[in-house]
Amino acid sequence: MNIGLIAHDSKKKLMQNFCIAYRGILCKNDLFATGTTGRLIEEVTNLSIHKYLAGHLGGAQQLGAQIEHNQIDLVIFLRDPLTPKSHEPDVNNVVHLCDTHNIPLATNLATAELLIKSLDRGDLEWREMYK
Repeated sequence: MNIGLIAHDSKKKLMQNFCIAYRGILCKNDLFATGTTGRLIEEVTNLSIHKYLAGHLGGAQQLGAQIEHNQIDLVIFLRDPLTPKSHEPDVNNVVHLCDTHNIPLATNLATAELLIKSLDRGDLEWREMYK
């Protein structure tokens, strides 16, 4: 599966810890991340990450393009709902595209854990029918 990973600045450490905890599952999949998030994950997990530009420099649009072309199966987007971002429209675009194209999306740690455990159990194999 192709997994997209994005985290707002205040959630990057949480994303690193999530990826450390679920490294065994993540390493069996292809990982895509916005630039800074991808670099930070690689530093602590040694996972191979396909990195886009930084989110505010176009990385969110690059992920969005892959979602539109059905090249992403799951998105984990740890966002900070309390601190507005200057690139918030791009953020909303990723959420909109996931909803439009029926891509499972987690925007908080609880849902991220549910999705990653579902992936490990094989519950997301229905995505293969969409390819």
